[in-house]
Amino acid sequence: MNIIAVTACPTGIAHTYMAAAAIKKAAEGLGHMIKVETQGAIGIENKLAAKDVAAADLVIIAADVAIKDEERFNGKCVYRAESQRAIKNPQGILVDGIAQLKLQSEC
Repeated sequence: MNIIAVTACPTGIAHTYMAAAAIKKAAEGLGHMIKVETQGAIGIENKLAAKDVAAADLVIIAADVAIKDEERFNGKCVYRAESQRAIKNPQGILVDGIAQLKLQSEC
C-alpha cells in the first residue's frame, strides 16, 4: 500500500520528527511504501510531491495543529491522529487508517 503522512506539533521541534520517524518505521515494518512530510519549526521538510499525493492510497495526518496545504488531499482517504499517538502507537494508527480506508468506498 502507498501511504503518505504529514506530521506537525505546536512547537514543531521534537514531536513532529518523533512522530514522523515512528510512522515511517512502523509502515516499513508492515511492508508498506511510505513518505512522510514534516511541518516543523524550520518549515516543511520532505515535501510531498503531487505525484506522491496522486499515488497514495491513504493519507495520515498526525498533527496537533492545522497543517499547511491540506487541500491537496481533497478526494483522498485521510486518517487523522494526534502526534503523541503516532509516537506511542504508530502501528495502531496504520491499522485504523487502513480499516477506515476499507470502509469508505469513495476513497
